[in-house]
Amino acid sequence: MTTNPPLVAAPPVVQIDALRKRYGERWVLDGVSFDVQRGEIFGFLGPNGAGKTTTLEILEGLRRPTSGSVRLFGMEVHSHLREIRERIGVSLQSTDYWGLLTVRETLQLFRGMYKRSLPLDELVELFDLGACLKRPMLELSGGNYQRVVLALALVNDPELVFLDEPTTGLDPSARRMLWDVVRSLRSRGRTVILTTHYMEEAEALCGRVAIINQGRIVECGTPDELVSGLAADVAISFSADAPIALDGLQQGGWCKDVREIEHGKYLAYCGDLGAGLAGLIAWATATRTVLSRIETRGPTLDDVFLRSALAHRAVAA
Repeated sequence: MTTNPPLVAAPPVVQIDALRKRYGERWVLDGVSFDVQRGEIFGFLGPNGAGKTTTLEILEGLRRPTSGSVRLFGMEVHSHLREIRERIGVSLQSTDYWGLLTVRETLQLFRGMYKRSLPLDELVELFDLGACLKRPMLELSGGNYQRVVLALALVNDPELVFLDEPTTGLDPSARRMLWDVVRSLRSRGRTVILTTHYMEEAEALCGRVAIINQGRIVECGTPDELVSGLAADVAISFSADAPIALDGLQQGGWCKDVREIEHGKYLAYCGDLGAGLAGLIAWATATRTVLSRIETRGPTLDDVFLRSALAHRAVAA
């Protein structure tokens, strides 16, 4: 009688354990750990300066960590950098390519750098670049330039793709086009790590997200899991005709938390919508504050992001 060998789960494509990075006396990353599975779209979110780009640059082999373990495809990054670079694609947050080369010449140049590459026609069709193939890179609009940058990230048909704020500068139509491209990568078994400031984008694309702040992971899970932690709250946004004392809104007990999200625009969280609206109107009447643009909604990933950042700042203080 023969028995089948036990199934062995495939190792994560990305494995980070206790990653730390220091510049001088400042710790930019302080104990970052997470895994990314094959075929997963993983969102890496955080405010400016939180450590997102530094983490990605270490994963891409552009920087060395101060300490910790970083493995891609089961291999330590800097020990197998040449092999790993053949299998990854990278779209950096800021790029500066040879401006006098045409789009066609730039794509062909990058295709020649790899042992295998996607056909030029496929890249052109995927990113709708046919109308600008003969144009020099320096003459492209911001949106078309970003399309070329993204095409270059996929030129070698990578197994793992790093997209650092890929839709910045794209119009809504182009952004949706990129979403379709990212989803197609997942359907082909590719793995994507995505950073973005658009919470709608993270909710639409990512199976899991990690939120980093001041070099530490403060939240990690599926968008639904993270949002469900706020399920008892509703959000009320409003504008006021003059600056307000935020502590005053919470004294009536109807408001759990409030913050100014833009100049003159505020966001309040409450457990009950009716009580929240009544409390807000009563406070405005008592303080003679003129309110406008009052809107209500349920919790979103944006709220998770904001409240995680606020909680982390409070702990740090």
